[in-house]
Amino acid sequence: MPILPREFYARDTVTVARELLGKVLVHGATAGRIVEVEAYLSEGDLAAHSARGITPRTKVIFGPPGHAYVYLIYGMYRCLNIVAEAEGRAGCVLLRALEPVAGEDVIRQRRRGKGLTNGPGKLTLALGIGSEHYGADITSGELRVEDWPVEPFEIAVSPRIGITLSKDLPLRFYINGNPHVSG
Repeated sequence: MPILPREFYARDTVTVARELLGKVLVHGATAGRIVEVEAYLSEGDLAAHSARGITPRTKVIFGPPGHAYVYLIYGMYRCLNIVAEAEGRAGCVLLRALEPVAGEDVIRQRRRGKGLTNGPGKLTLALGIGSEHYGADITSGELRVEDWPVEPFEIAVSPRIGITLSKDLPLRFYINGNPHVSG
């Protein structure tokens, strides 16, 4: 299937977030349809890691679009974001949940339990995504997003989950009714 080009990500973060729904995140032999995302904006979003400017941790967010921003939460889970917007303008999309579509046996071995990919830490564990993927070019290579055929779906919108700053912004988007959504 075709890999999404850099131009796909070089747009408004909310547009990229909404249009990532239904696309497929591929890593090696595993893949999952993106069913839930959150947008983190370049301006007026205090929950965005980029809100304090460029740091060693956030420098990739200010770089070219279509790269991975991977970070550690709770001292044990990795989260995968994809950089959006034009270079120099921070914006990224957190992938919150996937519907497994390939390599489910590998995913089950990695996760060993229910809720294989219904959360940002779970999906990175399931697909074998780690800190070594920080800055990876999502438009080529082993970690990428592809455009697979998908049935029509309705997009639901809500505030983001688990944040305290800018918590009321309606920047969480998910496929309504999909059983793999995180909650």
